[in-house]
Amino acid sequence: MSLVSHTKSSSHCKSPRIQHYLVFSTKLSTEKKETMSSTWTTEIEVAVPAPRLFKAAILDWHNLAPKIASDKIISAILVEGDGNVSSIRQFNLAPGLPFSFVKERLDFLDVEKFEAKSTLLEGGGLGVHLESASTHVKVEPKAGGSVVKVTKTYKLLPGVDVAGEAEKAKAAFSGVVKGCEAYLVANPDAYN
Repeated sequence: MSLVSHTKSSSHCKSPRIQHYLVFSTKLSTEKKETMSSTWTTEIEVAVPAPRLFKAAILDWHNLAPKIASDKIISAILVEGDGNVSSIRQFNLAPGLPFSFVKERLDFLDVEKFEAKSTLLEGGGLGVHLESASTHVKVEPKAGGSVVKVTKTYKLLPGVDVAGEAEKAKAAFSGVVKGCEAYLVANPDAYN
């Protein structure tokens, strides 16, 4: 490390060893920047009370999704657990989508505050584009309905560029929530 402190810039380095160290250090810092965690957030207003939406879109989504979003989710199963914290759910996706399935673990659940956190375990671009990903959803009551607040945190694999993908992910999540809202409005006795 002291070798670098004695040089003003890599252009003044006479030693190939120092130049190699500087190039290697620069490459490492660039790689670190590429693998930093990123986050996107979105808010979706719905005309359904928070308790109903939370039950349908979070607690029972593995059962409801294939019924109301069969063009995207062809089946879903509870792989492990009973739907509470540590439960693992797998959603099998329709052909033509970017990946064939998503497997997630429920890490946090607060039914009274309508809040949940989950971690992507398999599928969904994990190992292809993503090193890791997690989702935090909070449904807040609002006059005439509720607001769904979503925060997605992810870490890309080195060298992966997903410019514009966050907007697509927000739109997809919004579509899911709006689909759930439409189902609940059309079925006022469901998830009470």
